[in-house]
Amino acid sequence: MSANIFTDSFNYFSDDIGIDLGTANTLVSLRGEGVVVFEPSIVAIKRSTREILLNGEAVGDKAKVMEDKAPSSIAVIRPMKDGVIADFDITQAMLSYFIRKGKRHASRRRFFSFKPRVLIAVPTGVTPVEKRVFIDAAERAGAREVFLMSEPMAAAIGAGLPTGSPRGNMIVDIGGGTTEVAVISLADMASQKSIRVGGDEMDHAIIQHIRTHHKIAIGNPTAESIKKEIGSAEGFKEEKKMEISGMNLSTSLPARITITSEEIRMALRPIVDDIIRAIKQTLENTRPELAGDVLKNGIVLAGGGCLLNGLDSIITRETGIPCERAEGTVDLCRARHFQGAREH
Repeated sequence: MSANIFTDSFNYFSDDIGIDLGTANTLVSLRGEGVVVFEPSIVAIKRSTREILLNGEAVGDKAKVMEDKAPSSIAVIRPMKDGVIADFDITQAMLSYFIRKGKRHASRRRFFSFKPRVLIAVPTGVTPVEKRVFIDAAERAGAREVFLMSEPMAAAIGAGLPTGSPRGNMIVDIGGGTTEVAVISLADMASQKSIRVGGDEMDHAIIQHIRTHHKIAIGNPTAESIKKEIGSAEGFKEEKKMEISGMNLSTSLPARITITSEEIRMALRPIVDDIIRAIKQTLENTRPELAGDVLKNGIVLAGGGCLLNGLDSIITRETGIPCERAEGTVDLCRARHFQGAREH
């Protein structure tokens, strides 16, 4: 009895933190409050010492403003690649920063708290070694207990899908480094596929297109702006144009050009095709009864990559299955966009 009372009290004064440690963005959710941190998964360090700038605080939004603008002595890096840890030490420092930030939100509710329990969403394709790296990074960052959950399951729960139902539901989570596709039934994945294609690949495709066809070099922030403003999977009713600036590869001087939504759509088409192919392959590996459920229930899209204009409608046309974005995805990403606009 006394042991149970101690455990209950310990858990009461502990904070439960959920972390979506993504390639592009990290979200921190606090039990009882929802998402309290939504910042880029990016860190600014000194190249010579690998020391994080601003007394270890040049993480997330503070590092984002330095991207593609920092001098050669400073590296602005993304320690996550394709949804997994590429740089352990920097990821650990970044994770520690986000856990501290989450705890600061929690401290407003209590005078003190114990080390938090942390749940981390990870891609389905991670190896046991990669899982161990996630756990070690969180423990060294100050977590008392660490639990891992597959990203499709976390996305399905967040989208409000009846994951415990015997009926099949399909979730497509398009992140920065990976796209996770899964059919979920009875609180487990009946079939799933993970491909290392996402929002970052879209940005890279835009950069390569501008470089090849216009002989202009642009950075990731410009590519991301192009994707948001005129990027699409299907044509607009009225095609859009956008003026951008970059460096002329022939003269090495600044230059401005005008690009069209049509050419950006063609640049993004191979990535859209990869996502559609992953959906079809997942359905092919799904039992007929569950596939029939998906046809009735539709496909739910989640993640920042699902905001690409027209992606839901082209998936519907290619698969014959109704498709919609998860409720809240648009609002959450719009909040991220508005926050960045205020800071700049």
